[in-house]
Amino acid sequence: MSKYLKEFFSHYDVFILCLFFSAGVVMTVPRVGEGRIWLAAVVGCVLFAVSEYLTHRFFFHLKPPKNRTLLQLLKRLHYDHHEDPDNLKLLFLPVWYTAPQFLLIGTIAFLISGNAYVTISFVTGAMGYQLYYEWKHYVAHRPIKPLTPWGRMLKKYHLLHHFKSEHYWYGVTNPVMDRLLGTMKDEKEAEKSQTARKLL
Repeated sequence: MSKYLKEFFSHYDVFILCLFFSAGVVMTVPRVGEGRIWLAAVVGCVLFAVSEYLTHRFFFHLKPPKNRTLLQLLKRLHYDHHEDPDNLKLLFLPVWYTAPQFLLIGTIAFLISGNAYVTISFVTGAMGYQLYYEWKHYVAHRPIKPLTPWGRMLKKYHLLHHFKSEHYWYGVTNPVMDRLLGTMKDEKEAEKSQTARKLL
């Protein structure tokens, strides 16, 4: 397992995310006794969990656009990952994609709350959940057997998404949105898709 932990945390995008997450934790620790700090972190986690599903289903799985720039973006972010699912270079969300989003939601959070510490806690919560997402996604694509039934279920559903049908099982860290929005299919009832590996 140490081999995989080293591989995971030494990947550039994960390493940079860890640095920013750690900085956020250090800045919020002095105010850890405030309820609003905890609430902001939880809201950040929930927001990322919901956006994980929505982004995966409605953006990453867009029909190939005619615009060349958008097509190249989607190829790097997701199409190529379906074609070569175990390629580590395609596995993690790149910093150039996530950093502007954290900056945007941080700006919005500050405009709403008017408080720098609440904002930092909110963004740190979102980054923490992204680390959880990256780990679960990594485990799904590496020869690692999850220790818990929850982990084994998540890995199974993600691999079904890649190798059975790309039309179901969009949640990487949890199945809640799949259940709410009707994309949690019984694997025996789902037809095998001919395009699961080739979204283009």
